[in-house]
Amino acid sequence: MPKKYIVRLSEVERNALRGVIKQLKGSSQKVRRAQILLKADAEDSSWTDARIAEAFCCRSQTVENIRKRLVTQGFAAALNGLKRPAPPTAKLLDGEQEAQVIAMRLGEAPKGYANWSLRLLARKVVELGMVESVSHETVRQTLKKTV
Repeated sequence: MPKKYIVRLSEVERNALRGVIKQLKGSSQKVRRAQILLKADAEDSSWTDARIAEAFCCRSQTVENIRKRLVTQGFAAALNGLKRPAPPTAKLLDGEQEAQVIAMRLGEAPKGYANWSLRLLARKVVELGMVESVSHETVRQTLKKTV
């Protein structure tokens, strides 16, 4: 099957990729993308996607995705990857609710308890109607923030 996205690198791009590989500049993903792009270049057509994938311990679909990103979005996007526009899951508590949880934690523990546990705080947050449901892990992450 003929390749849909053909990689044709300029000499400047090739030199940039070689520089990334030689100096191990950037993340390991960036270095691997640089290696894949160099091997996928149309000038060196002896490398198939399957062979490239085997050489760099990835799937052939990864090689195809990098090819596609280079052709459709450009050299920088193919080399550096793309940032997510939003986190994979939305935050459960907003800033005001987080402040209330922190204030609750700093206050007196309920009658019968020596101090607040994460699960007790999570139950109290739901009891007060701040959110419909919350896990103790969300409460832990809220309290752990040091920024």
